[in-house]
Amino acid sequence: MEITFGTRRLERIFSSDRELRREYGPVMAETIKNRVAVLRRGNSLAEVPAEPPTRRHLLSGPRSGQYAIDLVHPYRLILEPNHNPVPRRADRGIDTDQVTAIVIVAVVDYH
Repeated sequence: MEITFGTRRLERIFSSDRELRREYGPVMAETIKNRVAVLRRGNSLAEVPAEPPTRRHLLSGPRSGQYAIDLVHPYRLILEPNHNPVPRRADRGIDTDQVTAIVIVAVVDYH
């Protein structure tokens, strides 16, 4: 899957093990690297596991249309499809089989 980043700062942090550790600590940095590896291996968002430990799940409310991937509790990796228009199923839900490019937008605790 093609991965881009919502900000240059986030791209810089994610492109360096040292920066990841400095920003998020060693345990979180390792978890982030593992989750990004899972994302890269998939051909589409549908291939990213919806069960733990990765647990890809669609968000709602102010984050409608975005997905979260579990990190170290309570943090989540927030991403969104990088398609214009976003691929949709007949029921208007996001067609994760067709999502082959994503934007990582944040690492947050939104709880």
